[in-house]
Amino acid sequence: MNSICVLGLGYIGLPTACIFATHGFKVVGIDVNGKILDKVRQGRPHIKEKGLNLLVETAVKSGNLEVCSAPKPCDVFIIAVPTPITSDKRADLSFVKMAAENIVSVLQPGNLVVLESTSPPGTTKDVLVPILARSGLKVGEELFVAYCPERVLPGRIIEELIGNDRIIGGINKKSAEKAKEIYSSFVKGNIFLTDATTAEMVKLMENTFRDVNIALANEFANICEELGINVWEAIQLANKHPRINYHKPGPGVGGHCIPIDPWFIVEKFPKKTHLIRQSRDINDRQPKHVFDLIARMTSGMPSPKIAILGVSYKGNVDDVRESPAEALIGLLKDHGYAIAVHDPLVKEFEEKLVSLKEALSGADCAVLVTDHDQFRDLDPSNLGNLMRHKQILDTRNIIDATAWRNAGFRLVTLGNGEKR
Repeated sequence: MNSICVLGLGYIGLPTACIFATHGFKVVGIDVNGKILDKVRQGRPHIKEKGLNLLVETAVKSGNLEVCSAPKPCDVFIIAVPTPITSDKRADLSFVKMAAENIVSVLQPGNLVVLESTSPPGTTKDVLVPILARSGLKVGEELFVAYCPERVLPGRIIEELIGNDRIIGGINKKSAEKAKEIYSSFVKGNIFLTDATTAEMVKLMENTFRDVNIALANEFANICEELGINVWEAIQLANKHPRINYHKPGPGVGGHCIPIDPWFIVEKFPKKTHLIRQSRDINDRQPKHVFDLIARMTSGMPSPKIAILGVSYKGNVDDVRESPAEALIGLLKDHGYAIAVHDPLVKEFEEKLVSLKEALSGADCAVLVTDHDQFRDLDPSNLGNLMRHKQILDTRNIIDATAWRNAGFRLVTLGNGEKR
């Protein structure tokens, strides 16, 4: 198996295609977005990710990476397309189905098809395989099919694609073994084989574990505010126990996995997922809690202006997918607040992005939503002069409370109910 077709050149598909290309495979990258194809042909990525610029440039210069809008015959097909969630919290598998339908006509005996897109349990067996069977090839004997989920963190995608352990689930043993052969070409972590449905469930369990843990931290944060104590101190002390590891609370949960993947399980088993559903609801309500804190801080002020600092869903990345900032901004606008939005890393957002100075100018409250290092290191001594009221709400507990208070700021930290 020397040639690989990667369908979808997004956050996972593009680096995966480039890694295979730099490891000697002939790779065809497929995407429906012409702008993405044009950039990649020029050796430039369309997303910001550590090390990706060099990786794309190297892959293109090697001559092993070709990009186009339609699949071509290859030995291996990797489907890495989005699986978004619908308004009624169900998995939208239309991109997976379209990708599968688009390769049916070019499939040949001995081909391997791997689904990487996060999917509800049973998708490979019940959705993907029936489509691929239209090729006339006998699945499991002439055509091999497997599921191999990505398990990476934005900001460390390339490092973790190579270094992390991988789970491969085949529709039969031979399919799993063939997929392992391909991924072994660059994966330095361990590769564990199982069946496809188990692999799908493992991916969802990993992100659901984190979602539930964050929900617990958020619930404790809200309780500690009522108690008049500091949840960050409580978590730090609780984590001294050898079998305890609380996650951090915050303004909500974002990204392409954690706020979406648990719903895939709820969709399949609505009567058996009480804890998972409740955790999702807690985390989805967290932007409303942040809004309530802002409302108390600006109570009685005429036409308050709020400076939103950070709209990416996590620190030091430019990824705004499912960012809690979107829900928070929506609430503020619905209630008549003036807003100004600043993020040093994000270039495109639904709201106009302005400089830090412009965001803070005349503001009544600054809200630190994203834990970028740039915000952690802000010097408060000169920032207060820009604002109408020197107030800051830290939803991530990253700034030096003493320094900001010494600079004359009223500081409120999410989860800290101590006297302010």
